[in-house]
Amino acid sequence: MTDRTATYDRIAAQIAPFNKKDAALSDATTFAGDLEWDSLTVMDFVAAIEDEFDIIITMNMQAEIETVGQLVDAVEKLTD
Repeated sequence: MTDRTATYDRIAAQIAPFNKKDAALSDATTFAGDLEWDSLTVMDFVAAIEDEFDIIITMNMQAEIETVGQLVDAVEKLTD
C-alpha cells in the first residue's frame, strides 16, 4: 500500500499548480466537479502525469477517470 501512497503524493504534487480553487484533495475529489477543470486543463494535466510517470493514458482511460483515486489506481496499473 505504500506504493499507492507514493503515487498519490506524486499525483497530488502535479495537481497543485492546476488547483486554482485550492480544493482539498482526497481519493474522492473529482476533476470536473471539485476542481472545476475544463477539458484544456485536463489535457495539460494528463500530459504532466504522463511525463511524471513515463506512461501513456489513452482517451478511453481518460473518459473513465473522474476522481483522484481512480487516477492513482490507473497510474498504478500502468506502472506495474
